[in-house]
Amino acid sequence: TDLLDALAEEFARVDARIEQLLDEADPRTTSELLADWERVAGLPDACVAAEQTTGQRRISLVSKLTTLGGQSAAYYVAVASAYGFAITVTEFQPHDVEDDVEYPIVGQDWAFAWQVNAALNTLTELTVEGAADDPLAWWGNTQIECVIGRIKPAHTHVIFAYT
Repeated sequence: TDLLDALAEEFARVDARIEQLLDEADPRTTSELLADWERVAGLPDACVAAEQTTGQRRISLVSKLTTLGGQSAAYYVAVASAYGFAITVTEFQPHDVEDDVEYPIVGQDWAFAWQVNAALNTLTELTVEGAADDPLAWWGNTQIECVIGRIKPAHTHVIFAYT
């Protein structure tokens, strides 16, 4: 009985580690293998200068692995939302004689320009997934400028407007 008790404890420990491995195989729940997942996905992102919380690192990882890409305004709003920013997108069109008189008069080059509208200082607060040494809140918009600047179509120009 003592021998089987000793063996059972070890088998229970191994079984528990196997269950933990299932969590580590999913990038949404990984903790021990997060650094390895990031290495495979090419993270940390060059656009993220500040230290990220564990929750933010997971969000970046899942976003990097699942994002398909796009060129619509809705795509850029979704990308910004994944990074914790609320934005809107304004698209411009060259002026036409049939346009409303209140429509701005812009030339042909404006067909390749679009504007990201965001709050002046975006506040990001700590989430439940945060660690004890993570900051409670932080401010700034440089991260979203970098991310959108990197994924925008090469022939376009982005204007960032803050309110």
